[in-house]
Amino acid sequence: MEKRFSRTQLLLGPQAMEKLKNARVAVFGVGGVGGYAVEALARSGIGALDLIDDDVVCPSNINRQIIATTRTVGRPKVDVAEERVHDINPDCVVRTYKTFYMPETADRFDFKEYDYIIDAIDTVTGKLELVVRAQEAGTPIISSMGAGNKLDPTAFEVADLYKTSVCPLAKVMRRECKKRGIKHLKVVYSKEEPIRPSEDVMTDAKETEDGTTGAERKDTRRRSIPGSTAFVPSVAGLIIAGEVVKDLIK
Repeated sequence: MEKRFSRTQLLLGPQAMEKLKNARVAVFGVGGVGGYAVEALARSGIGALDLIDDDVVCPSNINRQIIATTRTVGRPKVDVAEERVHDINPDCVVRTYKTFYMPETADRFDFKEYDYIIDAIDTVTGKLELVVRAQEAGTPIISSMGAGNKLDPTAFEVADLYKTSVCPLAKVMRRECKKRGIKHLKVVYSKEEPIRPSEDVMTDAKETEDGTTGAERKDTRRRSIPGSTAFVPSVAGLIIAGEVVKDLIK
């Protein structure tokens, strides 16, 4: 037993740790939510991680993304995340894709080779394509709903998409998934009513990130930049990682 995972093994047992070591998990989006999910999976002994994100670290990421520091600004997020994973567990096999996941790039991935998929991306189009591809491959997937414009980290719940409420993103996903015949989708979502940021803050955020984000380069930017904190998206990411670990060792 590796000492770095000995405390986890005390709770899960050696057989469970072996399952985690042999698992490959794909994390689509390594920002505020996905970055913390990657962190927890690496510290849980997951043996292989695929990290997919087209973005680079920018100054406005520092308030909430575990991979974002003054030293990593300007670097591809997946490269920073890969280094961090290897600092935690040098034996973890990491593959990185500097790709903005959309239907046009979906064929780059073989979803049948994954034991689990984490959807932590922002665009509805990309999320829907991920869910469809994962279910076609028979691969478990968990999807993050909206974590922006929230202040209460205790309001997150794990549920089936069709049992969610309040979350605007979940509402859109319910409608679109129903159209596609998707009957079930495990999600992490918040029942907290979104807070509307002030126009001044929204303007500053746009100016800070202009020309730097993958979403903007692909012309899929949001109509407004959401506010966020250090303690909300991180909790969503950790909850997601916990669900993945629990499901993998069943």
